[in-house]
Amino acid sequence: MKTSVRLSSGIVCLVLLGACISTTTGSVSEAVRDDKDAAELNYQLGARYYNQGSFEIAKDRLLLATEIDPRMAIAFSTLALTYEALDNPRLARESYEKAVRAEPKNFDVQNTYAVFLCRQQDYTTAKKHFDKAANHPENDNAEVTMTNAGVCMTQKPDDDAAESYFRMALENKSNYGEALLQLCLLKYKQEDYLSARAFLQRFMSANTSTAGVLYLASLIEDMLGNDRGRTQYEDRLIKDFPASPEARKVLGAG
Repeated sequence: MKTSVRLSSGIVCLVLLGACISTTTGSVSEAVRDDKDAAELNYQLGARYYNQGSFEIAKDRLLLATEIDPRMAIAFSTLALTYEALDNPRLARESYEKAVRAEPKNFDVQNTYAVFLCRQQDYTTAKKHFDKAANHPENDNAEVTMTNAGVCMTQKPDDDAAESYFRMALENKSNYGEALLQLCLLKYKQEDYLSARAFLQRFMSANTSTAGVLYLASLIEDMLGNDRGRTQYEDRLIKDFPASPEARKVLGAG
């Protein structure tokens, strides 16, 4: 019981005063006096407040974490997300850049910054950071990064670059669902319905089909003039997802 009381006191001290010095003895006091532990505690508090939507308090905790440990990339990245939530893209970008400088080889930081840049429509810089993240030898989920880059390029729009990224993602993981879906959508937009069908069939063979997937499949079959195939997908949609908006669209059309 004494240990838990000591822990609560240490956290309250951190919340109210930042990295304040406790006059009590014990492992908690020693941890608070240690800069790394103090930075980590402030980061954890800031991340928790961010997830709760308390962005101003989160900002204060995260700023303190970065002041204590200027090499803490994850604190800078979370601070950048917080500034985004506070509608301050300038400070968000500054925080992302500090995160990248703190850990230039951290592919998660590169990817997160690239996604932000894409939202800011800075596609050229976003592509540079996506490429750094995707090509990192320790990135075991490079297909996710490549697919993010492809989605970004569709927003530019640059369909050739987008398709290239999606195909690279599939070279890395052949049944990666998001890349297959994105290629299907890209081919559907380009009115290449046979290719769209092929990518969607690959997706459905290895991934769970949602109402949206079944509806898309029905649209593709309709564009290919395959009434039987369209009807099969529509029947399955109504049976498996009767309350979905997609089912209501089909029933309304009928």
